[in-house]
Amino acid sequence: MDSKERLFRVDSFRQRLITVMSQKGIKSAGLAKAIGVDRSTLSQLLAHDNDRLPRVDTLMAIASKLQISVDWLLGLTSESRSGAEILSQSLQLTPSLPLPSDASLRAWYKAALGTKIRYVPANLPDLVKTQAVLACEYRDFEQVSLEQMIETTKERYQEALQPGCDLEICLSVQRMVSFARGEGLWSQLSLTDRCQQLEHFAQVSDELYPKMRVYLFNESRNYASPYTIFGAKRCAVYMGHMYFVFNTRDHVITLTGHFDGLIRAAEVQAHQLKDWIDQLIIEIRH
Repeated sequence: MDSKERLFRVDSFRQRLITVMSQKGIKSAGLAKAIGVDRSTLSQLLAHDNDRLPRVDTLMAIASKLQISVDWLLGLTSESRSGAEILSQSLQLTPSLPLPSDASLRAWYKAALGTKIRYVPANLPDLVKTQAVLACEYRDFEQVSLEQMIETTKERYQEALQPGCDLEICLSVQRMVSFARGEGLWSQLSLTDRCQQLEHFAQVSDELYPKMRVYLFNESRNYASPYTIFGAKRCAVYMGHMYFVFNTRDHVITLTGHFDGLIRAAEVQAHQLKDWIDQLIIEIRH
């Protein structure tokens, strides 16, 4: 590194070390003893006229003792936590039933209000589901009543109406077609119920556009497990009765990149969704 950068690293090291020692109530004599160096050596490193960084082994010992990252000490990052601490806090495993009324899920949504929320649903987006679809989907869940699910759906819809709402949804063409044809989970839904659901979906997406934008991608070319990105600070991947929740910027950026890829590859863009659904309804009625 050149002389200017070296001096910057030295100054950053000194200031940050002084700051964290003060925060933790550690004196220079105690730190020197803990890391196995002479007190004079540490005093020299903390001196304002010092122009040298510590040896690598000393730097690592300081970071380990104070439970901070070497990169932070050197001014290479604003994240002061050690790698082990970041890893332990970056991932949470949150048990959950596949219910939009789940307490953790609701809390994450509320915390992200006013920011962009990106969402890949397991089937249809919760806020557009009709009563018939909710009854079909959650009929075997004793932990929740149909009335609760209806209220949660209404709440999600009202949130989407709020100023500042920015919601992007990606789901596959195949899942939409499978629903329309009454396949799998939807085999007990009548044609009338399926058509009413599709009509409601088209109506809501048109009403909320562009605050809510729904894109359809092709599963034969792209794949996505159900996940939600809550603003810039949290993302949750649904793995079946459990959320893998990531709380670091890097994880959010990575998953956002995946979501952006789904949008770029979408066969049906948000402004085309209503017409596409209208055509799908015509096809299943004939």
